[in-house]
Amino acid sequence: MAKAARVAEIPYAIIEMNPETVRSEQARGEPISYGDATQEVVLQHANIKDARIVVIVINDPATTRRIIEITRRLNVKAHLIVRTRYLQEIKPLYELGANEVIPEEFETSVEIFSRVLTKYLMPRDEIEKLVAEVRADGYEMLRSLSNMPASFSDLKLQLHDVDISSFRISEGSQLIGKTLAQIDLRRLYGISVVAIRRESRILPNPGADTQFQVSDMLFVLGTSEKISEAINLFSSSYGRYNRS
Repeated sequence: MAKAARVAEIPYAIIEMNPETVRSEQARGEPISYGDATQEVVLQHANIKDARIVVIVINDPATTRRIIEITRRLNVKAHLIVRTRYLQEIKPLYELGANEVIPEEFETSVEIFSRVLTKYLMPRDEIEKLVAEVRADGYEMLRSLSNMPASFSDLKLQLHDVDISSFRISEGSQLIGKTLAQIDLRRLYGISVVAIRRESRILPNPGADTQFQVSDMLFVLGTSEKISEAINLFSSSYGRYNRS
């Protein structure tokens, strides 16, 4: 997972109790530190208060619970993804403050990695490409990539039947130069563009005359079914931008 995070250019830090692992990974340039994550001072040193996402992959249930408790106390906004060996631990871990609990029989490094990228609102096609690189480096895939769409967490909590996903307009897409009014996504596809990221700028609630440009990242709102139907619309392989 660490190598995958480097590929995605996501800053991260690792806390590990095995000194041999720490030495070997430090020699490879990993940002890994020796420490006991059940100690508050260790998590503070790792700057846990500013973390957007915390992944806990420890086999001991008591240790996992302790880390969740401390993390949640120090950072109420962090998104906690937790691995557990036991199904009966799922409910208690959620009650302690975990956002996602992955049972070990379903967990893989690829699954966790895909969920991290999902929270960073990366387009699905880019996640798939990165996952392919992880597979090529020897990770074993025990289950397919999670179908969870990228979402704005707070909005998702309120709109249970609605997803927010992101798509990047690739070179050669038929959407380039077209306006929102021309492609009429809401009527023809049942989805709405709620924001556009263009280079370093965010264009919230774009108007009907907004023209699409290559590399624009679109954040669209709709049901999972409608979003899945429109997923190819933004790629260069899609031959038409309209349908009857």
